[in-house]
Amino acid sequence: MDGKRLFFVAPVALLCCLMLLTGCRPSVEDARAPAFAYFQYSGGGVLDGGGWRDDFDAAALGERWAFPPTRPEHPWWSVAKGGLTLNSTAHTIREDAPSSLVGVKRQAGDFQAQTELRYQPRREGDVAGIVYYRDAAHNFVFGKAVDAGGAPVIVLDRAQATVKRLAEIKIDKGRQGKAVTLKVTGEGDAYSFHASFDGGGHWIAVVESVDAPADAAPAGGFAIPGFPPPPAPAPGAAPPVEEFVGLYTYANPAPVRDNPVPWEEGGFETRRYRNMFAEAGYPQAEIDKRLKGIFHEVFEGPDRVYFEVGEDMAYISDLKNHDVRTEGMSYGMMVAVQFDRRDVFDRLWRWSKKYMQHRDGPMKGYFAWSLKTDGTHNAEGPASDGELYYVTSLIFASNRWGDDGGIDYLKEARHILDCAFAKDGTGDIANFIDERRHLITFVPDGAGSGWTDPSYHIPAFYEVWARWADDGRADFWRECARATREYLHKSVDPVTALNPDQNNFDGSVMVRQMPSGATFRNETFRFDSWRVPMNIALDYSWCAADKDWQREYSGKFQDFLYLQGVRTFVDQFDMDGSAPQWILPAGGKAKLRHSVGLVGTAAAVSLASTRAKSYEFIDHFWETENVPYDDGYFDAYYDGLLRLFAFMHLSGNYRVIFPAE
Repeated sequence: MDGKRLFFVAPVALLCCLMLLTGCRPSVEDARAPAFAYFQYSGGGVLDGGGWRDDFDAAALGERWAFPPTRPEHPWWSVAKGGLTLNSTAHTIREDAPSSLVGVKRQAGDFQAQTELRYQPRREGDVAGIVYYRDAAHNFVFGKAVDAGGAPVIVLDRAQATVKRLAEIKIDKGRQGKAVTLKVTGEGDAYSFHASFDGGGHWIAVVESVDAPADAAPAGGFAIPGFPPPPAPAPGAAPPVEEFVGLYTYANPAPVRDNPVPWEEGGFETRRYRNMFAEAGYPQAEIDKRLKGIFHEVFEGPDRVYFEVGEDMAYISDLKNHDVRTEGMSYGMMVAVQFDRRDVFDRLWRWSKKYMQHRDGPMKGYFAWSLKTDGTHNAEGPASDGELYYVTSLIFASNRWGDDGGIDYLKEARHILDCAFAKDGTGDIANFIDERRHLITFVPDGAGSGWTDPSYHIPAFYEVWARWADDGRADFWRECARATREYLHKSVDPVTALNPDQNNFDGSVMVRQMPSGATFRNETFRFDSWRVPMNIALDYSWCAADKDWQREYSGKFQDFLYLQGVRTFVDQFDMDGSAPQWILPAGGKAKLRHSVGLVGTAAAVSLASTRAKSYEFIDHFWETENVPYDDGYFDAYYDGLLRLFAFMHLSGNYRVIFPAE
């Protein structure tokens, strides 16, 4: 062996136990018990002249072993019969919470670590192996797991702000019951990972020479009894970062459920809607109570965003931005018609018509997208998603309540559409639907009509218009539905399924020259983008016209977020899954969060899923409340409305509203 490396071996029987969701008590009956036959570590440090082996044949772990700061408080490890047992907690290595990790502090310089693992993971999420650990956001996990189909695999995941699976190698049937030897080699900042199924006689290169997941802070030394202390950092230098190389396990604590089976037909055909909360085992009485409670929070509670004005009007306010938006007003109308709340619907529509809708001029029929709460305009131009939701909710209102109660809902919907088709470019105002491409615009005024926003694309809404708008354009609307589905195929990343918040009509990334001369590529998944998985779920639930692609999309999208952690994924990424080049602020705060709105839409797309992991998204969404974050940030408006929509979807309460019979 190279004398500049440390080589470190230890036999370990690592019991990863199913943890109860309510605590960290291990279950000794869990059969998912990884056993490490040895663990060996070598490198150019000062430990025992460059090599060390622990066979775990003592009564306790030796003093060389260390535990990261997140170690559990309960008795989580034991040494017996020449093996180390680790009880899996309910948390992964990527959470700032107790996880099952034991290791040695790595000193600066090259190193090599190797172990032999006997382990049969049973379900997706289970893993055991070797880790390199700096913190929850910077680590490698190299070990044995199972893929989405339940097959055993060797995996390598790297966390560097976001998590990427660098390798996933299926294990042949003849090797699935055998021990696997895992080896990690670090040479400078380059790490290599190898696996062997014959005790190291033949090595399989899993990944070679990949950069370590580290930031600018240098790796530091650590104090060892009998040796000089490590040198202090130079003045002004970043403090050294503790690094660990060791053993880790996690046993997925979620209840075991069968794979969901998406329905073959949509609500237009069956007039039936899935209740995935009930499928997941939640009592119907609790589902109904929770749905009413979320509606109450948004429309009636102390943190409501709905405010009544006078005797017959109301508005919905984006509280953090201190304005009223067509987005929120039209969303509120859709919620109201779904809940059969004509009083709320009519109030919102009267405020929209009085203060937001242009009565004449080039923008006649369109709605100013942002107003102050007193009705003063912040902007004159429309945002096309407002018109999209206004038209659909008005058609549903006509179907549900008829047009003889003081508001002719269908006439109002057709007025919006007829005004849109009357636009001839005067005042640089266009149809909010690009007539040549059959796709919705970002905005129909100025240059904004030349591109689009993926979250505005809801094919099922055009199916509603084709059936009931009664405007003589049924074939046009059906073509819009078809073109929109085709556009969505082109707008998501083929691996992560992430989409940008704006792009070109052909689905390509928007590239713009900034006034500074810099080139800007809009390829970041952020706030608007969160709505796309929910919109695809809606199209599946109502139409099931693109079910093969939508099932594939659902799997890829949830696979990506699952790798980040169901309880920890953040809300902004570049489309390739890396951290965003810059963070878009919200409410004056530029910070990545585990946002309630995205938690909801990520769960909603389970309607198209064929994978059991979808229930983990549903469980987490069920548990998620919309409350202020530790730094005081709180979004009762966007997070609140998306949470309500998602709950409606998953409880079977977001439906096509047919004309009364």
